[in-house]
Amino acid sequence: MVYELRCYTLFPGKMPEYLKAAETIGRPARGNNFGVNHGYWTAEFGALNQIWHLWQYDSLNDRERLRGDLSRHKPWIEGYVPVIRPLIQRQDLRVMNAVVDIRPSDGTAGNVYELRMYRTVIGGAQQYGENFKKVRAARDKYSPIWGAWTGEFPQPNEWIHLWRYKNLQERFEARAAAMKDPDWQAYLAKGPALLAEMHSTLLIPTNYSPLK
Repeated sequence: MVYELRCYTLFPGKMPEYLKAAETIGRPARGNNFGVNHGYWTAEFGALNQIWHLWQYDSLNDRERLRGDLSRHKPWIEGYVPVIRPLIQRQDLRVMNAVVDIRPSDGTAGNVYELRMYRTVIGGAQQYGENFKKVRAARDKYSPIWGAWTGEFPQPNEWIHLWRYKNLQERFEARAAAMKDPDWQAYLAKGPALLAEMHSTLLIPTNYSPLK
């Protein structure tokens, strides 16, 4: 199983137009017939005018096949793509391997998600994943992880993880509590030797995001 994380950076002021087209044309046209969508978010803080969406495929070959099928799906290529193409300034994607599979929706809404992406030294992402699996139970006491991956391409040296919180206050409290945990402290102490860069993005679910 592989995951694809896509980010579309829109031209300023085009977000409302994109969101309407995605909800009324794009999502009905694609559904989950060309890869399973788990999350569809807008970004807050840092880079703005961004759409992030997360897809799951059975394999790299399955992804290639379904993407090919989508490129021939008329409601998509004739009804949706011409509408959104002028709105998008840039597209970025990551294909990722799961360390922690995405959690499905539990029916709650009004949550916020934090996407953390760490660029590591060569080979560091795999080590991050191994280190995290050992400490996951300790960290889940404060806030359970919602998914974690290592990069496949275009950047193999990435450790990518997704967290869900009811609000920013819960995030602050959970992170503060975790920082006092000896097991989590030991995990964090291993990080600097593996790290090159760290980025965090706050994600807000759209109306049509499976994870809300």
